[in-house]
Order: sequence, then structure tokens, then C-alpha cells
Amino acid sequence: MNRRGSGCLKDGPGVIGRNCRRVDGIAKVKGSAFFAADRKIDGMLLARVLRSRVPHAVLNKIDARSALEVPGVVAVYTASDIPGENRVGIIVKDEPVLVDDRIRRVGDALALVVAESEEALAAALPAIKVWYEELPGIFSPAQAMAGGAPAIHGQGNIQSVTRIVKGDADSALKEARVVISRRYTTQMVEHAYLEPEAGLAAVEDGQVTIWASTQNPHYDRREVARVLGIGQNRVRVVQAPTGGGFGGKLDISVQCLLGLAAWKSGRPVRMVYSREESMEFSPKRHPCVIDYTSACDGDGRLLAVKVKIVGDTGAYASYGPATLKRAAVHASGPYQVPNVFIEAYCVYTNNPTAGAMRGFGVPQVAFAHESQMDLLAGALGLDPFTIRLRNCFQPGSATATGQRLIQSVGIGQTIEQARAGAVQLGVLGGKR
Repeated sequence: MNRRGSGCLKDGPGVIGRNCRRVDGIAKVKGSAFFAADRKIDGMLLARVLRSRVPHAVLNKIDARSALEVPGVVAVYTASDIPGENRVGIIVKDEPVLVDDRIRRVGDALALVVAESEEALAAALPAIKVWYEELPGIFSPAQAMAGGAPAIHGQGNIQSVTRIVKGDADSALKEARVVISRRYTTQMVEHAYLEPEAGLAAVEDGQVTIWASTQNPHYDRREVARVLGIGQNRVRVVQAPTGGGFGGKLDISVQCLLGLAAWKSGRPVRMVYSREESMEFSPKRHPCVIDYTSACDGDGRLLAVKVKIVGDTGAYASYGPATLKRAAVHASGPYQVPNVFIEAYCVYTNNPTAGAMRGFGVPQVAFAHESQMDLLAGALGLDPFTIRLRNCFQPGSATATGQRLIQSVGIGQTIEQARAGAVQLGVLGGKR
């Protein structure tokens, strides 16, 4: 542990190659970090959300009169209480803060209860009556993309499509020595950060301040201002020390709800998700179906790839359009491929929303393109290092999208070192 005031173990400018102390490292290790759930203000209220337990339905009516009679309940807010716009989303404004027309997933927020105690919240939530007309659910992208499928949003379920075309992949496939086609599927993944979503909001002198477990305070500020129908100059979002995020706290969770409750009630309001709530309703990694065709010549040099990626973004777009675009950009891997045809579909379903997660669409396609390289190597009798070295990017290489790599490109050196280690360990023979 460095004990000098600079926080780094090397002298000189910059941070590359320097061992720098994490700003929040000592506080987190000692247990003194002050997280969003730790923050309290005298006189604050508590809030909890009534969520849908059906995946797809038309919402007809909410009756909160019985809940308001529970001792300690201060207010129950529904979509009609939102003073501004009732749609949020980092790329597409398609998700209601509180449902006003259609339920699109299990967990959609229907009503927000604000009370003096947890006991009052627990009694009030089941007292709220909800009427809805259940609709057929769509739980796979294939079902969502089929002809005649009910539209979850707008006119269809394909939220966006990204295409990358370079050269003539179909012609190259006909000339190839080896062509391998496979389907790969990847699953939905939960971030499972230690700290659940949490926050506290307070209003003073016409300005709302929100302390939240978030990775995206500037986006939060814009959305809260839109939902409340006020200028951004009247909203302040403070990113509390974050106990894990991994991309999952880039989306809105408690921020707009807390802003609404504090704004309407005039009192500070705190909300902390339960572990179950966090696991059920937070955004996930996109599950994908990837149809992948690779072609190479007799020496193992890639001639073409054709890839179709279908990503399940769930009920709302979240970061789906960008994630699937990133997946398309990286689908040919870190390899020089003269002919490329890639399509990536971002598809709505009634599944949990998929958003940002570390890798942002690349882990899914990396699983596919590296599996393909192993299969090509096996078909030609090459070891997996050799085929990668014959195809990997070099300084000056161009990617599938035409980006010229003019800076350091370290993949070749990395593969060489990995191969040397494999030979040393006896799991691989000499060079081939």
C-alpha cells in the first residue's frame, strides 16, 4: 500500500504504468464508505413500488383508496401524478416511470407508495387494487419477429437493425477451402452487484437533490427534469459511493420515482430495493442467438464471415440499440477478413429488460468467433495459435468497418506468449 500523498508509486506525469490508489478503496475496505442506503434525513419518508406480476396486459384502472387508509401512508402516486413526461430511456424514450397504458414485463412499476414506516408500506401495497386485461406474452426473439406477432411497441418488435457489409461474402464462400457454419446461443446474465439500487431525494428552495447508487448522474439529471417538467438547473444528482454496477446502474432505477415522491410530498424520501427486487427488475446482459459462417483457404487465412445476431432487449430498449451495434462491429473478431456480411437485430420481447453490462455485446460474439476459429483450425489440422497468428490484426490493418489501426496492436505478441506458455506446460507441441 502506498503511503505517500501523491497516491501513486511512480513519479512523473500521467497514470499509465503507475500504481494509483483508488479514491474509494480505503473507505470501502474499512467499511466506512457512505452508500446511498446509508443516507438519512430527519423527517424523511420511505417509498416502495407496486409492480406488475403479469408480463403483458392493458392496464385499465388502479384504485389506491384502501392503501391511503393504512395508518402511516402519506401518498400513493400513479402515472396521472407525473407532472412532466412519463417516458424515460437513454437512447429511446419508451419506458414509463409508472405504467399509464400497457404492462410490458413482470416488474413494471404501477404505483409508488410513500409512508412513514416500512410496516405501513408492507400493509399498503397489497391493498392497492389493479384491473387489467392480460395479453399473450412474447418470450423469444424468434416469436417476436414472426409474422403476425403482437407488437410490444409501435408497429413491430424489431427495435433496430445494424448491417456491416465489406466486399462480397457470398462469392468468397464459394471459393473457400473450408466453410463452417454454427449457431451459438448465449444466456441472460444478472450483474448481481452487492449493493442493491438505493437513493434519497429532498427538495429545498425549489431544487430537488437526489443521492443515488448510479453510474450515470448526468443522464439521471436529464430524465428527472423531464419527468418533473422542470429545468435541469433545478435538479441535482449526486453519485453516492457505488457498491458495484458493471453497467447495470447506467439505467434509471429509483431516481425518477424518488424525484417524483419528494417533489409531490415536499418531504425527503428514501427508497432501497430488496435483494429480490434488484435481481428481478434490474437490466441484464443481452441473450443472443448468433448464426455464424466462417470461410478460409487451405492455409487457414480467412476469406469471409457471414453473421446474423439476434439480441433480446426485453420489454424496453435501454442500451439495446448500442449493444447490438457494438456486437456487429466486433462480430468478425480481431482478425483481418476481406469479405464481411453482418446483421444484428435488437428485438423487443416481454422478458426482463436487457441493458448495459461489461463487454457491451462483445462477449457474446467473442464466444462465437473464437469457437469458429477453433473449428477452422481443427478442420485444417492446425493448432489454435497458428490460425490466429495468420489472421490477427497488425499495425495498419483495417477492421470490418474500415477503421485503420495505426496505433499499437498487441494481439500477435499476446498469442505468441500464450503459445510459448502452452508449449512450456506441455499442452502443445512446437510451432506448426
